[in-house]
Amino acid sequence: MKILVVDDSPVNLKLLGTLVACAGGEAPTCMADAPAALAHALRQPQDLIVVDYMMPGIDGLQFIERLRASEAGRDPPIIMVTTADALAVRQRALALGATDFITKPIDSVELKLRVRNLLSLRRAQNLLADRAALLAAEVTAATADVRAREHELVMRLARAAESRDPETGGHIQRMAHYSALVAGELGLDAGWRGRLLAAAPMHDIGKVGTPDHILLKPGRLDPAELAQMREHARIGERILADSASPLLQMACEIAGAHHERWDGGGYPRGLAGEAIPLSARIVAVADVLDALTSARPYKAAWSFDAAREHIAGGRGSHFDPRCVDALLGAWDAVLAIHRRFPD
Repeated sequence: MKILVVDDSPVNLKLLGTLVACAGGEAPTCMADAPAALAHALRQPQDLIVVDYMMPGIDGLQFIERLRASEAGRDPPIIMVTTADALAVRQRALALGATDFITKPIDSVELKLRVRNLLSLRRAQNLLADRAALLAAEVTAATADVRAREHELVMRLARAAESRDPETGGHIQRMAHYSALVAGELGLDAGWRGRLLAAAPMHDIGKVGTPDHILLKPGRLDPAELAQMREHARIGERILADSASPLLQMACEIAGAHHERWDGGGYPRGLAGEAIPLSARIVAVADVLDALTSARPYKAAWSFDAAREHIAGGRGSHFDPRCVDALLGAWDAVLAIHRRFPD
């Protein structure tokens, strides 16, 4: 326990220090200079302070007022030493934050009991604060664990879809990081970007419900097959629907709307403009970029110059103009992501 005794009289300071040490079982810091003592208490938060009222420089009332105004001095108990007839001083001290009083001439038994009681209360206060901090740390750790398991679930579901799809694991990593990059360029906060990065790989989870002869067909799909393939958006939305998790809620809106178009010509609902969730608008441009620049059994990879030209050409028709501008404005970062996550 850190105990500070402040009195400008050397005799009184020695007496108070001795009595406090006997009561608390620990030697206090004894200081005769009140401004220096105040600076000490502000630097090193104390567990108990005993301060005299009548002192040069700053008196006991000013000492208490300045100490209580600081974060370091908000909580520790303070005993003020006054004369027996100083009722107005004691009332003012209470108003400023004094905890207890001892009157001169000092009764050694009374002082020891008051010090012992206040130190017991301070120990209990410290223990409660430690437990609160421990509980907060445990809650933070538990929350982080839940989020980690949630992210793991999302990635495992994405891999389940990937296992049935000719697209690669590199694709879901690249398009997810392209999406987070666009979100950052749009000024969205770190928490939202983090959810998007984790949710974007779920965009094609609905393909688990697409028949193999359609999903794996090397050539162009006929109209009936194309209609069945497009059902993966609704299937993915149904798989992820009705979750209480913000992450899975975002994944649900991405799965259901990442094939919508800014001009209303997309599927499955023909949504247009800002009626399309922002997360799905971002993923749409990121997904198309990576699809164009990736080799598939039915096509060669486009060059990034050709893909850039195609994306720019879809600005305001296929894609949200802001998302296109954000993607193309961070083109060097796009190329770095492509290199970071090869197939």
